[in-house]
Amino acid sequence: MEDHSSRKLTWKSYLVVASLLFGLFFGAGNLIFPLHLGQLAGANWGTAAVGFLITGVLLPLLSVLAVSITRSEGVYDIGKPLGAGFAVVFMVLIHATIGPAFGTPRTATVSFTVGMAPFVPKNMQTVALLVFSAVFFALAFAFSYHENNILSNVGKVLNPLFLALLFLVFVVAFANPLGNPQTAAVTDAYKHSALVNGFLEGYNTMDALAGLAFGVTVVTAVKGMGQKDAKSVSKVVAKSGVLAVLAIGLIYLLLILMGAMSLGHFKVSDNGGVAFNQIVNVYGGVFGQALLAFLLTVTCLTTAVGLVAAFAQDFHKHFPKVSYHTWLFLSCLASFLTANFGLDQIIAWSTPMLMFLYPLSMVLIVLSVCSPLFKKDGVVYFFVIVFTVVPALGDMVVAFPSVVSQSQFGLAVANLRNSLPLASMGLSWLVPALVGLAIGLTVHFVMGRNVASIQEELD
Repeated sequence: MEDHSSRKLTWKSYLVVASLLFGLFFGAGNLIFPLHLGQLAGANWGTAAVGFLITGVLLPLLSVLAVSITRSEGVYDIGKPLGAGFAVVFMVLIHATIGPAFGTPRTATVSFTVGMAPFVPKNMQTVALLVFSAVFFALAFAFSYHENNILSNVGKVLNPLFLALLFLVFVVAFANPLGNPQTAAVTDAYKHSALVNGFLEGYNTMDALAGLAFGVTVVTAVKGMGQKDAKSVSKVVAKSGVLAVLAIGLIYLLLILMGAMSLGHFKVSDNGGVAFNQIVNVYGGVFGQALLAFLLTVTCLTTAVGLVAAFAQDFHKHFPKVSYHTWLFLSCLASFLTANFGLDQIIAWSTPMLMFLYPLSMVLIVLSVCSPLFKKDGVVYFFVIVFTVVPALGDMVVAFPSVVSQSQFGLAVANLRNSLPLASMGLSWLVPALVGLAIGLTVHFVMGRNVASIQEELD
């Protein structure tokens, strides 16, 4: 009789899955945002780091588990309990955000800002970014056009090299610190709300959103290793996920601490890309900067290829009249155009969308992980999302640049939103979401039996 049980995996197999998770999650934003957080938090870097690790490490792990537990095939299935219409809109928003609107262009702008900009005169940087991003996304398109092993082989060599160089930067930075993090200046926002601001800063990594989009890749890989039942798959993803996020979390902590130490030598920078650039220049000079530029560009290119390919595959699947190659071209073109607004503008305009999408994604992730407890009942999803979406829209409007947030409309929304609990912390959605959860669970458990009985009679 054929054995349909899952085979036992070795620790080497768990490390392979952990490496896959690490590669999917660690991209451009993961390098610059924790470093900038350290500069903003100063002496309060530890408290800010706890908040950052919740949204930057724990939540991405839960997003992969959500895909595994619900046996989903992507973002669409995560939103499907609320209906096909909501699922399509949610999928489009997620892919647009981590794709051509913000996430994918950031891979080029971070590469340019950290790696190339130091070698280009200031009056030529606009033209240089235009040329660099054109070549960058032309290569991303070429690597994504046909399936081949070139990119995976490059990634296997250059990603470890980049991490080795990053480790070297850490060793040098902590052996010769630029300042004392315990006495570093603290910006106003982090004097009393370091934990919450660190939590919100973790949104910028976009990893929870990426986990929903890439989770199926990890689950498929685990199944290919001989794990046949959902329970075994979830167990492997959980163990491997813990290994991956421990590694990412350690890097985040070191980057945050390094950012706080840098205040002994520099002022708070405009963004983490500038800060990383300054720190590498102090320790490595021109040679270190040149080597970092090459490795960072190729590392970000591998991330960009994964993002544009995932966008094209998912959109072709749900909108099949447009070919994969057309979606791929449109994704690369839109990413190229967005990249030329510059890193600061991309961050400024991505923040409002993340303030809206992250609350929705967080509640959907938690609901998906806990869905076996209420049998994936759409009623529970409905009440939680309805109570979450309105305050999340308010948080989005308030987070827009002043051209929107300080308009009559923006100020009117802010007044309504400020009446909600925790609004001053950017968490106006939290209490309403819990209220929606309580109502949804009550409807499910109290009325569930009656609804089931009526359905049986109708059948």
